[in-house]
Amino acid sequence: MFIIDTYANAVIFCFVTMLCWGSWANTQKLAASNWRFELFYWDYVIGILLTATMFAFTLGSSGEEGRGFIEDISQASINNIGSALLGGIIFNAANILLGAAISIAGMSVAFPVGIGLALVLGVLVNYADNPVGNSGLLFTGVALVVAAILLNAFAYRRAASSSQGISTKGLLLSVTAGILMGYFYKYVAASMYTNFKIPETGKLSPYTAVFFFAVGIVVSNLLFNTLLMKRPFNGPPVSYRNYFEGHIRNHLMGVLGGIIWCIGMSFNIIASGAAGPAISYGLGQGATVIAAIWGIFIWKEFAQAPKGTGVILGSMILCYLIGLSFIIAAR
Repeated sequence: MFIIDTYANAVIFCFVTMLCWGSWANTQKLAASNWRFELFYWDYVIGILLTATMFAFTLGSSGEEGRGFIEDISQASINNIGSALLGGIIFNAANILLGAAISIAGMSVAFPVGIGLALVLGVLVNYADNPVGNSGLLFTGVALVVAAILLNAFAYRRAASSSQGISTKGLLLSVTAGILMGYFYKYVAASMYTNFKIPETGKLSPYTAVFFFAVGIVVSNLLFNTLLMKRPFNGPPVSYRNYFEGHIRNHLMGVLGGIIWCIGMSFNIIASGAAGPAISYGLGQGATVIAAIWGIFIWKEFAQAPKGTGVILGSMILCYLIGLSFIIAAR
């Protein structure tokens, strides 16, 4: 299977993760304005499973090091398969709750609370399980990225046309999503063998782990998203009939969103062998600021913002870049 040998290449793969995780949501914007998130999400998880399967049979089955995908499945223990599946289930619950929080409270609340909490918890949890890297540099970098996320939230607040208060329901959903998002990665990492060049009996390769992670997302979605369609947090219920009546463009945008996200996840897991799970996850979750940069320069979300917002956004980008430098230097 394809393996990353150097830390420099691992950092490059983590940057790809940031770009993918910070960009997939653009596909939802490109779908029809009346295409509900619950309907979009079915195609999104299909895109994740297709991509994970493709990586398993290509990069995960080529080369001389590690173990090929089919061979890896045949020797995998139930406990490790279950760990990867559990990671997918936890991630799916977190992602659906985050989507609901965005629809209720807006990005200015949901993203800094949810993703900021996920970033801090994820790095702490993964570092505790596998303490790779200088903790002082790593946590300083994480603090600066969180500061960038908070500055982004403040800028969104200034740009908002409404002065409504923060929704308690939206805030609670954001916190719950953030806690769950902070824990999913550790279960995927725990299912894999530590040294990708030396397979351990019963453990999974990174490609097999991502495949079962994707299966966990799809299987849990049959329950989670079906319930969400019948009892949505925001808006009227939708049905499977609405899904099958959707335009092909809307379906393709959902699948593309899942493909983009899963490329990021796959690259991040592959990079974790050389970078360590905490650093790999911490770099990947800087994606929130990538999403903000899309909003600033492409979607022009701050075009009508009050004077001084540009200074806040500039400070956000500066904190983000310095924070990333500290995280990279931690190894």
